[in-house]
Amino acid sequence: MILLWRRHLPSCSVENREEMRNCSCPIFKEWRVNGKRFRRSMKTRNYQKALAVIRKEELHGIKETAISPEIKQACDKFIEDAKARQLKEPTLYKFRLLFRQLQDFAQVNGLVYVSDLNLDNLRQFRATWPNKNEAARVKLGLLRAFFGFSFKAGWVRQNYALDLKPGRVVEAQIVPLEPEEFDKIIKACDQHPYKDRRPILRAMLLVMRYSGLRIRDVVTLRRDSIVKEKLFLRTSKTGTDVYCPLPPSVVSALNLLPAEGKHFFWNGHSKPRSAVGNYQKSLALIFESAGVSRAYPHLFRHTFATDLLQKGVSVQNVAMLLAHSSTKMTERRYSHWIKSRLDSLEADVKKSWTHLDPVTA
Repeated sequence: MILLWRRHLPSCSVENREEMRNCSCPIFKEWRVNGKRFRRSMKTRNYQKALAVIRKEELHGIKETAISPEIKQACDKFIEDAKARQLKEPTLYKFRLLFRQLQDFAQVNGLVYVSDLNLDNLRQFRATWPNKNEAARVKLGLLRAFFGFSFKAGWVRQNYALDLKPGRVVEAQIVPLEPEEFDKIIKACDQHPYKDRRPILRAMLLVMRYSGLRIRDVVTLRRDSIVKEKLFLRTSKTGTDVYCPLPPSVVSALNLLPAEGKHFFWNGHSKPRSAVGNYQKSLALIFESAGVSRAYPHLFRHTFATDLLQKGVSVQNVAMLLAHSSTKMTERRYSHWIKSRLDSLEADVKKSWTHLDPVTA
């Protein structure tokens, strides 16, 4: 049996929500197969037209135009395949987040099967994203990967996500921490309300500043990663091996921490993401107490990179220290901080002055 119902909009003025005929809100149909409930939009707001369609379907049965699994099942199969390909947990988390949003969108719009998703649906889905710039591009790449997987499985006619054009990316200007700001932040650690947390947070900030590691890699930093004042680490995001010498002050701060467990900042029992979230809250309080409200954990990574580039370190070496997959990423993010490029640009501009009169110049 197929049931008709309306999804009433906030602007609906009909008092009796059970009345189907005197309303112009979207109409959906609902039916059950083997105990599972399915919903789909009727793509009309005309009650009589919708009623005629379902009467015809009840006579001939609901026919699917393509054989495909439900959207949730397809997402679960993709995650299983991604795990078999040994994708990193941060990447799997991004896919899971995308799939939750996709399933919520499908539920609201009455979409059941992967074959129900088309280019128009995906454009509407993308319009619901809060992501902008590079984050939106990354999310679009994840969606394309899912639809490429579905297309090869024969669930959809084509990879509709390929027809979604990426938005324009406006890179945010990177303003690294000034030495005075960093000193204020370190001093603010001594004002933390919990005394036992002060050396931990201080050591964490020093490691982030002088290693350029992402906060997740710092939180999960193992004690055996530090050998003779050198840090050896395989980053969680890219799986790249990182080798970086550390200043003696950083090593000393780490040695002051309680020698408990395999990690400096994590007990190993909770999920890494939960531990990162807790540290982010603590660091936010320190930034506020130091009067450096613009600071955030990833800014220490930017400060590490820009400091090296300003001192003439090559882009190739900085890319290796940051565990970037290529120098293109480093150049795109930090192009205006590359000393060799700035020096060359300055020399080229000065050459154009040769035609000027020395007196007037």
